[in-house]
Formats: sequence, structure tokens, C-alpha cells
Amino acid sequence: MCFSLGWLEQFLVWVVIVCAIVAIIQLLLPYVLTFAGAAGAIIVAVLRIVLWAAVAIFLIYLCFDLISCLGGLHLPRMGG
Repeated sequence: MCFSLGWLEQFLVWVVIVCAIVAIIQLLLPYVLTFAGAAGAIIVAVLRIVLWAAVAIFLIYLCFDLISCLGGLHLPRMGG
């Protein structure tokens, strides 16, 4: 079930959803935080770093799940 066409379809849909959410957040953050003045620029930078860190963590989990589908690495999942 790991590498079926249904899996690929769902994966690509999730990639598009994640990219759209990231783009919307990056578009709205500077606008919303302009009212905070100079502190708003720092907050925007921090939130962008956190956002990309979350995306990177998701990709790391995805890569290790794909490796486990190949049968070469059977490690227990930490979160459930």
C-alpha cells in the first residue's frame, strides 16, 4: 500500500495543500503585523522560520516513512 497510485495521489494533494497554506501565511503575516511597527518585522521573521521548520520536520517524517515502506528500516514511530 505504500507506493500505490492512490498513495501517490494523496501525497501530491497534501503537497499542494501544504504549499498553498505556506504561501497564504507568508502573504498575510507581513500585512497583519505591520500594525506592530518594528517589532512586527522581527515577529514575521521568527514565524517564517517556525513555519519552514515545521515543513522540514514533516518532510523528515515522510522520508523515514517511505524508507520503512521499502522494508530496509523498521523503527518504531515516536508519536503513535
